[in-house]
Amino acid sequence: MPRGFQVVNEEHKTAFDVFTDEKKRQHKFPKEVVLPQRSDEGSAGYDFYIPKDVQVLPSKKTIVWTDVKAYMEMDEVLEIHIRSSLAIKQGIMLTNGVGIVDASYYGNEGNDGNIGIAVVNTSGKAITLKEGDRLAQGIFKKYLIADKDTASKEKRTGGIGSTGK
Repeated sequence: MPRGFQVVNEEHKTAFDVFTDEKKRQHKFPKEVVLPQRSDEGSAGYDFYIPKDVQVLPSKKTIVWTDVKAYMEMDEVLEIHIRSSLAIKQGIMLTNGVGIVDASYYGNEGNDGNIGIAVVNTSGKAITLKEGDRLAQGIFKKYLIADKDTASKEKRTGGIGSTGK
């Protein structure tokens, strides 16, 4: 199987753009989903675009749902990194440092593998991320498995944070 990106199935399209203290607000994306792409031949990362304007309040975490899923080989991972311009100029950071999208996340029944990019605003002022701007970069990487690996063979069923509950 090669690697790449697809739009999630219609029933899993969502834009939970705020995920704070157990409160979720659901909005549908108003436009077509833009699949991640590299900006030039020398780019390692595939740029993820902001689907609509999202305000990130100071010291608050926000998940920007992309309606994009990634497919890859079972010994690969998609790492998500914040764009340096957002981190340096605006104080927007990933809440988990580096996002990890496993091969098993693709097409799961919980959300079809919808990639959510969790950010936090460290600037002390409200920041509006603008529709169409680049938010993060995804980099596909191979990884190794340890001898005597005992990973579960059960099929993944949930979304973010669902493995190893």
